[in-house]
Amino acid sequence: MAPRVVLAGVLLAFQLPAAQGIPAPGPATGGPYAPQVIVPGGIVMALFPPDSPFLKKERIAEPEVYNMQASVPGRIQSIVNIHNPSIEIHPVDKGINTGALVILVPGGGHNTLNVGSEGADFVHFFYNYGVNTAILRNRLRKDGYNAQTDAVYDAQQAIRLVRAHAAELGIDPHKIGIVGFSAGAELAAPAAVQFEAFDKANGGSDPLASVSSRPDFVGLVYPGPTPFARDPKTPVPAEAPPTFIVCAGSGDAQHAIWADDYFHAFLAARVPNLEMHIYGNGVHGNGMKDRSGEPLGTWHERFIDWFRDLGFLQKPGVETKAARDVAAYAAQRKHPAKS
Repeated sequence: MAPRVVLAGVLLAFQLPAAQGIPAPGPATGGPYAPQVIVPGGIVMALFPPDSPFLKKERIAEPEVYNMQASVPGRIQSIVNIHNPSIEIHPVDKGINTGALVILVPGGGHNTLNVGSEGADFVHFFYNYGVNTAILRNRLRKDGYNAQTDAVYDAQQAIRLVRAHAAELGIDPHKIGIVGFSAGAELAAPAAVQFEAFDKANGGSDPLASVSSRPDFVGLVYPGPTPFARDPKTPVPAEAPPTFIVCAGSGDAQHAIWADDYFHAFLAARVPNLEMHIYGNGVHGNGMKDRSGEPLGTWHERFIDWFRDLGFLQKPGVETKAARDVAAYAAQRKHPAKS
């Protein structure tokens, strides 16, 4: 029944106007599907050319499927049926641009891609600090893909693609990193340790063959199992990127254990600028929501502290503390001082 309003003693029925600007997937055209923006103003780029061996040519034309938030008109909760993976880039104004870019990798258990709470919500947050963002739409296990290969390749290719077009986008090619949430962190963590193997395996005719997939920084938010959970002896590269890790503790114990696997491996290798926060209270999949004042809901402020400390909020072209520390660490690893 429509809400009722009383005006001057007269009872009137009131009907809310229809919501406007409801996003919708692109149409099926018979050609490669063209991903549509999640947040207005985004620049969408497919990760691979249509004839790439990474793609399933028989499925590349299928439109994505949006799952909308039932109680919030126009809000995309998640996306499925992703066969033409892409990034959606959101530049910041030139007057505040730091040149840094965060690739956001939403979670969803490899069954859905939670682009609302773990993607779109962070675009405006990072904008306020002069940080550009890109939302990754990677392929999902539910749609027949391998999370440890296909989806990880999507994350690694996203880093390459942004770096290849850094000049046009106003991005500093030395300030490009990746922040993954839950299942998305299962892609960000391998990107931090397997970039050399990916670049070596994907040279030759690949149009991005000369572009590095190494992230300049990594964020793992309540991560799924990292390479160190599957193999504790996974090697840590000499140019391992600085990493920020966050998770709830007892309320999200298994993910906290996986977070600790990565932290322990990087700490044992003495990788510089490693930071981890395990909160006493909180639940999995929090995004950036402040539930009843729980400190976990403010983790992104800790990330900005870490980000600023490493020099990523300086002007484009200014060498970061992170880059200097990585170079010194790599030199020491490759040429250890004689005792």
